[in-house]
Amino acid sequence: MEFTKFEKARIIGARALQLAMGAPVLVKLDKKDFDRIKYNPIEIAKMEFEKDILPITIRRPMPAKL
Repeated sequence: MEFTKFEKARIIGARALQLAMGAPVLVKLDKKDFDRIKYNPIEIAKMEFEKDILPITIRRPMPAKL
């Protein structure tokens, strides 16, 4: 599914908040990778988004028929 830039920002932001609050990281990273990104939850969320392993879904309500 193709996401708009607004949906992408919302997904990454929501996941980064979850990570900052102590949620487990879903992508395999070693100590070197964590040091490279400086334990930044936004960067980890971006990696998870790019690998398409986020537990977040988007619902797009369809307009009601008249």
